[in-house]
Amino acid sequence: MKKRIWRVLLIFFVLIVIADIGASFYFYNVAVSRSDKRFLNDDPGLNHVPAVKEINWLEEMPLKDVSIESDDGLKLHGYYLKAKSPTRKTVIIAHGYNGEAKEMGPYAQFYYEKLGYNVLLPDARGHGRSEGNYIGFGWKERKDYVKWIRYVIQKVGDDSEIVLHGVSMGGATVSMASGENLPKNVKAIVSDCAYTSVDDELSYQMKRMYHLPPIPLVQSTSLLTKIRAGYSFEEASALEQVKKSHTPMLFIHGDADVFVPFKMVYELYNACGSEKELYVVHGAGHGMSHKVDPVGYEKKVTNFLSKYVQ
Repeated sequence: MKKRIWRVLLIFFVLIVIADIGASFYFYNVAVSRSDKRFLNDDPGLNHVPAVKEINWLEEMPLKDVSIESDDGLKLHGYYLKAKSPTRKTVIIAHGYNGEAKEMGPYAQFYYEKLGYNVLLPDARGHGRSEGNYIGFGWKERKDYVKWIRYVIQKVGDDSEIVLHGVSMGGATVSMASGENLPKNVKAIVSDCAYTSVDDELSYQMKRMYHLPPIPLVQSTSLLTKIRAGYSFEEASALEQVKKSHTPMLFIHGDADVFVPFKMVYELYNACGSEKELYVVHGAGHGMSHKVDPVGYEKKVTNFLSKYVQ
């Protein structure tokens, strides 16, 4: 009788393991691999689609195609827009998950027309015209941004003043980059609606989108990601990186964000080890802060940067 019970339990355990492995491959392909993300189109938490006029502004600008090679040999593509008048100020703008550089037109227009900056718009690895068959959720991209920073210094000069500005996954990317040994040329970082860590965000989405417990699915998918993409969800932490930051940081978040929980901005802000400010946009959903209050958003960013950029 006991042997039969143990046999049933063993079969049950094996079936659970097989199901977990199968689910891990499914969620890796859905979330991490470079694949069709149309499942996000109807997500009520993602209600911002860039308007045609926003994208067209960049299309009408004299963008220059530029590229660098990542530490792991990927060709990463970007667009460079030289300021109207010679300047040593450059902003590097990071787009969000499943996006591309040219979707960041409103931010590029603000820095170019109102602040007089050079603008660099990279396509993140696994996005746009950049190479890569997986998404790094900001963790792999943080190293890519260090290389983009050095590209700007080489292009503009050793006296370059650089600002990093990211939204959503881009916000997490610049937050994760803040913990690296950045050149002193990086004067300030603007992190808009970033998540605290990949593990936190995907655990939240597992419950929100699939109504499933994160344990053990997130952990097993993380293990598969470590094998296939070279990083785990647990190590990909913006929270731990901002603790090491020496660069002034402005954290922005909409208090109606249900895709990246609003509370995460307070966790990031409180953990940040450098000079910092917090700006909350009331009524703004995910990635919508600039669209909901462009005047207030741009005023806050302008005032913040004026303290650190000559």
